[in-house]
Amino acid sequence: MKFDLFVLPFTVGLVVMVALLVFKYLKWLKALSREEKEKIKQNVFSFCSLKALKEIFLECLLHRRIFKVNLFLGFMHTSLAFGWFLLIVMGNVESKFFSDVPLNPPYYPIFFRFFEPAPSAFTFSAGFTFFMDFFLLVVLSGVVLAFTKRFYSKMFGMKKTTVMKPGDKFALISLWFIFPLRLLAESFTSGVYGHGGFLTGTVGRFFASFLPVGSLIYPSWWAYSVSLGVFFVALPFSRYMHIPTEALLIFLRQYGLKNGKENGVFSDIEINSCPRCGICIDKCQLASAAHNYSVQSVYFLRSVREKSVEEKVTFDCLLCGRCKEYCPVKIDTISIRQNQRSGYLPDHAEAYNYLKPARAQKADMIYFAGCMTHLTPAIQHSMLKIFRAARENFWFMDEDGSVCCGRPLMMAGKAESAKRLMEHNIAAIKASGAKLLVTSCPICYRVFREEYHLDIKVMHHTQYLLKLINENRVQLSHQDLTVVYHDPCELGRGCGVYEEPRAVLQNIAALLKVKNERDHSLCCGGSLGNLQISTAQRTAVQKDVVARLSVDHPDIIVTACPSCKKTLNIASPVPVKDIAEIFVQSLEQPAVLKHHVFEKEPLQKVKKEEIVVSYSNK
Repeated sequence: MKFDLFVLPFTVGLVVMVALLVFKYLKWLKALSREEKEKIKQNVFSFCSLKALKEIFLECLLHRRIFKVNLFLGFMHTSLAFGWFLLIVMGNVESKFFSDVPLNPPYYPIFFRFFEPAPSAFTFSAGFTFFMDFFLLVVLSGVVLAFTKRFYSKMFGMKKTTVMKPGDKFALISLWFIFPLRLLAESFTSGVYGHGGFLTGTVGRFFASFLPVGSLIYPSWWAYSVSLGVFFVALPFSRYMHIPTEALLIFLRQYGLKNGKENGVFSDIEINSCPRCGICIDKCQLASAAHNYSVQSVYFLRSVREKSVEEKVTFDCLLCGRCKEYCPVKIDTISIRQNQRSGYLPDHAEAYNYLKPARAQKADMIYFAGCMTHLTPAIQHSMLKIFRAARENFWFMDEDGSVCCGRPLMMAGKAESAKRLMEHNIAAIKASGAKLLVTSCPICYRVFREEYHLDIKVMHHTQYLLKLINENRVQLSHQDLTVVYHDPCELGRGCGVYEEPRAVLQNIAALLKVKNERDHSLCCGGSLGNLQISTAQRTAVQKDVVARLSVDHPDIIVTACPSCKKTLNIASPVPVKDIAEIFVQSLEQPAVLKHHVFEKEPLQKVKKEEIVVSYSNK
């Protein structure tokens, strides 16, 4: 067996890293619940494992999601990850071709050019030399881009990069040194022995022309080995822990594991899978519009991992989900943050003991407007008019007083209080005998759908309106209006309802596309999930969203959330309407002229028989 002392730093580093990772992963797997372990057992020998391997290849090696953010950024990550992977694989294959020993030590293929400086005698030697040089060049290009990104992040589509701690910087610098040192070590060796490929051979001849490369060979291999050893030891304690942990996370996700109501082992694995790439910083509107660069998910997750969570970082978040949408690892930052919040606020569920027993009215369908819809009465007025036009036998569940759906309390981390309200509503819903529940608020829609576990169908009113169109239960006229549609966060990213509102609007008006829509939609700024944001910051977010939605000068900005409508209306010179208002307008007045101005909805309560959609032509 070939051996030299310089391989020790690499070998020791590798052993330490593997030991720490095995210990950590076994500890995590042991701490999983019985139900989670059962899911793993049921799926480990199924197609789920193949799907996991496919996802690991696409996301951990090729970084498909990062390519969608920026080509340079994607190439930088791919060249480092996939290029290094190919160097390892090709190096092992090359050493096996050359060596007759059945089992070589791990360091042998890594330092192959030192132990076999002139391996020209074995089969495919020239091909291996070419490809090893080519893959090394690919990785080096990634190192150059990574170094450049520290100073010219805009080239990579990023205004801000993550502020690193000393441990991360130490690991980063050791990583940057690995491949240039490998180039030098192999080139000096090639310069002495007259071998090497198009890269190492050329560089070797260049240095040999003016340097005593013979005396530099040994120190350069030592330096290469030390840089590898240092990086391996630093990896479990730095951002690079995400490299092996993300693979574990992908397997567990494919087996059906996900975050619960409390942060547990799976949450811990997600937190350790954060690469701290900083992509979420620019995508957060608190950064891009309100210039707050210290509360983004990358910093929140890092503080949870380091057990140094600050209350401000935990609560200063719109919970809009844009960070999750752009996250290369798809970490469920919202549920982790909500669970973290529960540790700060007292949850006095007994405060709701004053609630009287739920009252119900027999009906085929329930309409639950929601708190925010009651604060924007034009929406519920429109919906009531639509229900009557469709001849629905409905019960307006929260017409004269009901309780909140509970989701705002969940967003604040008060799960028990939310549960108390939900139980009250569930009793009323079941007593009604209804087969369908329609709500106008995406927040209510999401919690009814995901948390209530009702045995009746739940629809957001955009879905219900499309249902009426498809069943020919209403007649609409296409209006001479250009509109843009703003995807509410809870309805779009939260529930995946993108097509229904657009299908409804295409029956009514000319729908314009906007840059930030669907998964990449912007939060209106009125999120009920942020308990820290200042009025000035909220206003900045509102104005930024309105400006982006108004680029093509639409007649109306249409949304499907009472909170979004209320929030955008404050900052918008363009009328902001809910989709129900546009729908009922088309239902009642076929010939509406362009450039009309809508009146503000009255704040006083309106009786059913007095409900009208008030507007006037300019």
